[in-house]
Amino acid sequence: MNIQSELNKTTLFSNLELLANQVVEGFISGMHKSPFHGFSAEFAEHKIYNNGESTKHIDWKLFAKTDKLYTKRYEEETNLRCHMILDNSASMYYPTVKNMDITNLNKIGFGVLAIATLMNILKKQRDAVGLSIYSDAYNFYASEKGSERHHQMLLAKLKEISVDTKPAKQTETYTYLHQIAEKIHRRSLIFLFTDMFQSTTDDAALFDALRHLKYNKHEVVLFHLIDKDKELHFNFNNTPKRFVDVETGEHIDIYADTVKENYEKEVTAYFKDLKLKCSQYKIKYVDVDIRTDLSRVMNSYLIERQKFL
Repeated sequence: MNIQSELNKTTLFSNLELLANQVVEGFISGMHKSPFHGFSAEFAEHKIYNNGESTKHIDWKLFAKTDKLYTKRYEEETNLRCHMILDNSASMYYPTVKNMDITNLNKIGFGVLAIATLMNILKKQRDAVGLSIYSDAYNFYASEKGSERHHQMLLAKLKEISVDTKPAKQTETYTYLHQIAEKIHRRSLIFLFTDMFQSTTDDAALFDALRHLKYNKHEVVLFHLIDKDKELHFNFNNTPKRFVDVETGEHIDIYADTVKENYEKEVTAYFKDLKLKCSQYKIKYVDVDIRTDLSRVMNSYLIERQKFL
């Protein structure tokens, strides 16, 4: 399902909460082949039945549709704490987008909309949400809460980030992940939105920080945001171009076709290594194409939520 095709072009951040709700509704309406078909937009009402549990709250109507056992969960229960982490460094503002909308997002725009969408779902489920934002510093932290005032405060911060025209040039992701890990004490589901670009290539330090996030029995999902057409497949016109590293300022003048094959080979190997290391440390790795993959973020949320509860 392509959620983007179901939504009219909208100025992305004029009403972030409304747009997030539209995305959720589009996702729900497209779940025809999902075992969750028939859920309300709140779909916190059910969780998978585990052998040995009481059969009192089994939803037999859903069983008739899916041939699987789910139990009802009541709205007043709050079983989940979720902390969102957003990389706000300069590389996240690629590609340059003048008029951002649902069909035309850069990485930071995708991250903001994805987080707002997940917040919309979690709000309906009355779950607690926290937010951390980092760039060249640990810029923002809000602990996990479920109030309407807290929700609106986080939305306001996300809107502020989305219109930033002078993002920090560099970041050391691992430094701030350690700081964030020190603040999250109660067991939480942690979503990290980043393009995995940082000022150094110290992968050992990065994964040490990711492992730190796993303390206290947290579950960690790494959403690796990329523009696959450009950043993976290097699809540029074969005319002389200057490619500039937005975080270091270094540049190179080349014809795209002269490096395309080797570039894609190296980047593919790097992504494969990231996925392998995440698996080794029991971190869920999800590569996300910012052009198409909003539904993939929400599917990942559904899967991880069931595992977490």
